[in-house]
Amino acid sequence: MDNSKHFLYVLECSDSTLYAGYTTDIDRRLRQHNEGKGAKYTRGRVPVKCIYQEEYKTKREALQAEYAFKQLSRINKERYMREGKEQ
Repeated sequence: MDNSKHFLYVLECSDSTLYAGYTTDIDRRLRQHNEGKGAKYTRGRVPVKCIYQEEYKTKREALQAEYAFKQLSRINKERYMREGKEQ
């Protein structure tokens, strides 16, 4: 049984763009992004800061949430982060 935590996280990059991803360890992943070892998208946009996170019970749920989030417009992403997944 998988007892790890699964997260959708959103970073704000130095150019004010947003990056969404999946991880089981937010602190480690944020450190990787800021060291230039994260996603290719964030490498030229450091420093980044985590501005939103949601915890899920399964990896599948977190990855589905990440995909759905990435389909939203910037305005709707901001609304989602304000209101959370339950709204």
